Amino acid sequence: MEAPPQLPPELWVCVFRFLSTEEKHAVRSCCRHLRRLVDHPSLWKDYTVVLSDLRRYTYGFWDTLNRRRLTRVAVRHLRRKEWRRLVKFLPSLTAIVFVDGGRQYKETYLDNLHRFPGLRDLGVRNATWDTAVISPSLTQHLRERLTHLGVCNVRLPCTVAFIRAVSELVNLRYLLFHHQGEGYGLSTVRPVPRGVFHRLLLNLKKLQHLSWGMKEEPPVPLPDDYLSPPDPEKPGASSYGGPALSSLVLVDYPENALPENALRSLVSLRSLTVHYRYIREGMECRLGSWLSPLHQLQSLTIIGGNSLSTYTTTIPPTVTRLTLRVAVTLKDLDSVAPKVPGLQHLDMVQNRSSGSLCRRIPMLFPQLRTLRIRFFRREPEKDLLSLVKLRHLQQLELLVERFYILRDYLNGHPWPSSNVQDLINQIRELSENRISVITAMRQRDPLRDCDCVWEGD
Repeated sequence: MEAPPQLPPELWVCVFRFLSTEEKHAVRSCCRHLRRLVDHPSLWKDYTVVLSDLRRYTYGFWDTLNRRRLTRVAVRHLRRKEWRRLVKFLPSLTAIVFVDGGRQYKETYLDNLHRFPGLRDLGVRNATWDTAVISPSLTQHLRERLTHLGVCNVRLPCTVAFIRAVSELVNLRYLLFHHQGEGYGLSTVRPVPRGVFHRLLLNLKKLQHLSWGMKEEPPVPLPDDYLSPPDPEKPGASSYGGPALSSLVLVDYPENALPENALRSLVSLRSLTVHYRYIREGMECRLGSWLSPLHQLQSLTIIGGNSLSTYTTTIPPTVTRLTLRVAVTLKDLDSVAPKVPGLQHLDMVQNRSSGSLCRRIPMLFPQLRTLRIRFFRREPEKDLLSLVKLRHLQQLELLVERFYILRDYLNGHPWPSSNVQDLINQIRELSENRISVITAMRQRDPLRDCDCVWEGD
């Protein structure tokens, strides 16, 4: 094999940043020199490795992880000996995510976490606990260390007891909580009582990002101040004692669960995501009222829910990032555009009722830098070339839902098809390679298998 060009190591590392994980591993297998370069820690920063059955990993495998200085792992159910291996070979872990599907855990299982002195990020996905998830002793160990906690699709013995334990983690900045109910079998998922939820918000003064879920409709609408705990030191109707949240995600909320003024105290929000579970016919849309006090909002994501026309007039003009996973028409875009004159990032759906949206986008949103279009049933057409008129556009992502395109794969029609690839080539040529075009098929991330986005800094 011909030796690679003699370039400084830092240039090689810079080049390798553009490679996917699979491509990095392919390059790594070429020679020892490239293997050392590919294992440079800067190429694996924030990378998460999935581990299961730790007995089958060799010393060389653990040595590679240490050279890359990996600090994030996702693990399956670990036995006692496997916990010892993890502590021995990766003592500097800062993030651990449990991804077992349907696994039943006991209280003492997580007590091993106190053996990782640098642990800051903890995630639990798809599991059932017999007893308390976080024991009192573990709470004391993690009280001032844990900054990120994500609990998704988990069945708890007592939701109130768990939230009270989380309230003791005073340095939390990110909290994701989407539970499936209590005990075993089918059960109704009730909201966390207001008093318990208020105690959580009052204790977590450093909380910046909150993702809160509820799958079932409460027996009565939640109180007006559910998301606005009063300041105990400054009593009054308008006092707010909770954290200055910058990001809020509401998952699986029925439209009538929260009142019109539910977000009145969260004026510090810069990002809001609302993921509706369903909308009943004739139900009043309250999103417009929620948006009215959010004068600092920069990012807005709406998934499902009422027609876009019911709240477009209240979208704050400060929004520069907009995600609309709802049915979008040309008329809707015409009404949205004047409200967000500085929009730079747009994520939208192209469906059968959309019409020729691509032709209108350059006129309506001339400041766009990134554009993501999700296609359903129908692939991109020739009007895609109109996007070249966006002078500031740097990245175009064409995303296809996997369950719609799968049958075409089975019939021997890959994505992107030859027609779509021709359009992509023309866009690159017409823009003189200014526009980077990405094609992808949406699949669920095994580490984030709930229907929300939880982003760190």
